[in-house]
Amino acid sequence: MSIVLPVPKKRPDLLIIAGEHSGDEHAAEILKQLLILRPGLKVSALGGKKLKEVGADLLWDLTESSVVGLLEVLKNYTFFKELFDAIFNWIKSYKPKTICFVDYPGFNLRLAKKLFEEKLCDKAGGAIKLCYYIGPQIWAWKSKRRFAMAKYLNSLGVIFPFEVDCYKDTDLDVHFVGHPFLLPDYHSPIKFDAKGPILLLPGSRKIAVSRIFPIMLDAFELLLQPYPNEQALVIYPTEKIKSVLENCLSKKKALKNKIKLCQCNTKNAISGKALLGSSGTMSLACALAGIPGAILYKANMFTYIIGRMIVDIDKLGMANILLKETVYPEYIQNDANSKILNDELIECIKSPKRREEILIQANKLRNLLISADKLGAAEWLSSCVD
Repeated sequence: MSIVLPVPKKRPDLLIIAGEHSGDEHAAEILKQLLILRPGLKVSALGGKKLKEVGADLLWDLTESSVVGLLEVLKNYTFFKELFDAIFNWIKSYKPKTICFVDYPGFNLRLAKKLFEEKLCDKAGGAIKLCYYIGPQIWAWKSKRRFAMAKYLNSLGVIFPFEVDCYKDTDLDVHFVGHPFLLPDYHSPIKFDAKGPILLLPGSRKIAVSRIFPIMLDAFELLLQPYPNEQALVIYPTEKIKSVLENCLSKKKALKNKIKLCQCNTKNAISGKALLGSSGTMSLACALAGIPGAILYKANMFTYIIGRMIVDIDKLGMANILLKETVYPEYIQNDANSKILNDELIECIKSPKRREEILIQANKLRNLLISADKLGAAEWLSSCVD
């Protein structure tokens, strides 16, 4: 397959590169505000449908190509190399004034390095400014990346307050711009409802979902034995993920009338009283909404072993990491089994204490994630485009 990106009508003021669904959503929220501040801005994007909806010229849906794990990346190496080369050549040809990388560090930092080596970016004497929103988790692994980032990038906007200090031994311009879930006009896709269903949140990556979702189904099936009136709602980001979910559900015919699938959106909040979730972005949204639950994670064994060797933290859930306490119990690899997760669900829906505890923790998280600086994410990005 030959990848060809469309020709822009004019030289873009800004190119946004967001490789995952969460990055696409967060970038779209910022772009919406940015276009109010700068209504004439010409913006192209390698992202997803959310960026397109708010006005970016979408060159390629990068979110549909997202994979997780070293083994999965290696399996798709030829495709990713061709995509990388197509994006680099497009940038070289049309030279957007500023590029904003959003999360997705494995791809984005490689591209930043290439732009530096080819002397296309500002730090190497070129014409393109490079900024980065939602920085890579250097506090968890590959901490030395901060020196390369300082070499290539003009500015970095981080969403967790402690991240600023992670770069204090570099000359990189770093700003805590607040978390996107705390933006004034952000509408959470999740809310608590004591009479609502059990929420199953298997994530946004096909391979991870195919491993995690069957365990969730087994746990919910066990729950139905003592509590036959319970219902479950499964949240998915795209039609591709929906097809994975439907395939798993086809093997659980007894659950046909007990589980509904619902696409995530920020227009109408989804209600639930307890959850089983992956360790992704949605788990933080649920913590802020005060929904009790548990996190599970199951990777290819090779990926997991390599990950344990290089990751420098003992928690996966962002709420747990931020508060340095257990907001959501975490069950990893073989510990993620249906019996344990069923026990967690029973406690969440029957114990008032779990709800009381997470409400206190949700308030702590809000206070932690609101930027005290007047420089919010849109204002920061506007300053990068100047």
